[in-house]
Amino acid sequence: MYSQGTKRLSRIKSRIRELMAWTDREICMEPDEFAHRMGWTVKRTGFGARRYRDPRFDQLRVSYRVIEEVS
Repeated sequence: MYSQGTKRLSRIKSRIRELMAWTDREICMEPDEFAHRMGWTVKRTGFGARRYRDPRFDQLRVSYRVIEEVS
C-alpha cells in the first residue's frame, strides 16, 4: 500500500510541474514571440519571468570602442 501512495504522489507532482510549465509558457507567449521576431534572445529567469536582450547592443559597444581608438 505504501508504494501505491508513493506512485500516486509522484504522478500528482509530475502533473503539477506540467501545468506550471504550461502556465508559464502561456503567460509569456506574446512577449516571447515578439522578442523572437525582433531577433532578441530570451532567457527564462523564473515562473512568468524572462530576460529579453537585443544582441545589437553588443555591436554598439564594440563600435564605441573602435571610435575611441581611432580618435
